[in-house]
Amino acid sequence: MRIATHNVNSIRTRVGRVVDWLQRADIDVLAMQEIKCKPDQFPMKQFNDAGYEVVLHGLNQWNGVAFASRMPAEDVEIGFAGMPGFGPELAQEARAIGATFNGVRLWSLYVPNGRTLEDPHYQYKLEWLDRLAAVTSEWIEDPTPLALMGDFNIAPLDTDVWDIDDFIGATHVSEPERQAFEAFEQIGLQDVVRPLVPEGYTYWDYQQLRFPKNEGMRIDFILGNETFAEAITSAEIVRDERKGEQPSDHVPVVVDLEI
Repeated sequence: MRIATHNVNSIRTRVGRVVDWLQRADIDVLAMQEIKCKPDQFPMKQFNDAGYEVVLHGLNQWNGVAFASRMPAEDVEIGFAGMPGFGPELAQEARAIGATFNGVRLWSLYVPNGRTLEDPHYQYKLEWLDRLAAVTSEWIEDPTPLALMGDFNIAPLDTDVWDIDDFIGATHVSEPERQAFEAFEQIGLQDVVRPLVPEGYTYWDYQQLRFPKNEGMRIDFILGNETFAEAITSAEIVRDERKGEQPSDHVPVVVDLEI
């Protein structure tokens, strides 16, 4: 079973690239983030024609999460219990969708960015992660293979950014954010990619020639419980998908499992 996660940064803009890669890479289940569209705007036909079913959660032109899969999505869940909202009315955003595929429970997650350390969005990010960790500690009591996948907007290690000195006083590397990420390991999840791919970035900004200079960040992860981790046979960060015309600023992260 081949599973991948990818922040596609607008699926309507990149549907051709995404579907083409899905077929070339022989992916069974793809978790997508930042689809940036409502359900009726999603380019469903291209995925269906390629043999993929899609379940998604999108509210407007921002955020949005989805799964594309060759197998049925079961027990689909939109958001997680107690997921905080943001803004004057604390409205929930389209940042989390869960589903089970062939007995494997997956979540596609787009963690809030945080913006700056002084912005209300930063506290929202920490609260969102705290609540996610709380519900994950309940999910993990079930031995079913489980993985949280997506754009975490956190670089857990100094080596996960091109130059830590450039990030002093910035989000993504602050101690509270890193502690929030570590909380998932403390409750029993593990980064299933890093042991097999110890180095490599998953994101390069479009500005300032970040990709040609390899000034990237490692912020996209697949965190699995013990059952999921034990099934992993290989992993890859697909750097070449940042090349070519109209790429996302993130690249896919892929794992193979023997279930």
